[in-house]
Amino acid sequence: MRIDIISVAPDLLESPFNHSIVKRAKEKGLAEIIIHDLREYGLGNYKQIDDTQFGGGAGMVMMIEPIANCIRKLQAERVYDEVIYMTPDAKTLNQSTANTLSLKENILILTGHYKGVDQRIRDVFITKEISIGDYVLTGGELAAAVLVDAIVRLIPGVIGDEQSALTDSFQDNLLSPPVYTRPSDFEGNKVPEILLSGNFPKIDDWRSEKAYERTKNIRPDLLDE
Repeated sequence: MRIDIISVAPDLLESPFNHSIVKRAKEKGLAEIIIHDLREYGLGNYKQIDDTQFGGGAGMVMMIEPIANCIRKLQAERVYDEVIYMTPDAKTLNQSTANTLSLKENILILTGHYKGVDQRIRDVFITKEISIGDYVLTGGELAAAVLVDAIVRLIPGVIGDEQSALTDSFQDNLLSPPVYTRPSDFEGNKVPEILLSGNFPKIDDWRSEKAYERTKNIRPDLLDE
């Protein structure tokens, strides 16, 4: 998989992609992540990328030309399965979306800043818009990092035990059950006996029951879905 990211603040993305699972995916050649500095496509001597909005109002808007020029240059080099815009006014990222995107080969992500991008960019170039929650960040870089992490970890071969990703929360619209490790007794707080029994069918039943109970108590909306 190749993921290209267009950013106003590319340095923000260096650290998330050079550690842990994403770093491992890159080292294995399973994922390539390229960050493009939008200011390189800015207009004039000052590399302008934003301007005041028509109709007045507070906040600057990311201009069309720099973004369009960057996207068109990248699209001339390869075909993208999706061109994604990270923005709070979109459908919220969920596991199903991450699963679908993990099957793609080439993804282009545009990160927003200021009051967002000129609507015409969204109308002409963007194929999918994604939010990571009902709140606003300074820019879309951290949201893009969340999306990339959610996608890349699902690529076969990235995680040593692929079954682990398939049993995560939300894969079957349930939260994960409680998990335990050594010691079996910590200051009188003991691991449930069933997990020490070695009876794996019953352990699976226990985990399913606890997953359902946890989902019902914390995220009952998932059961409706």
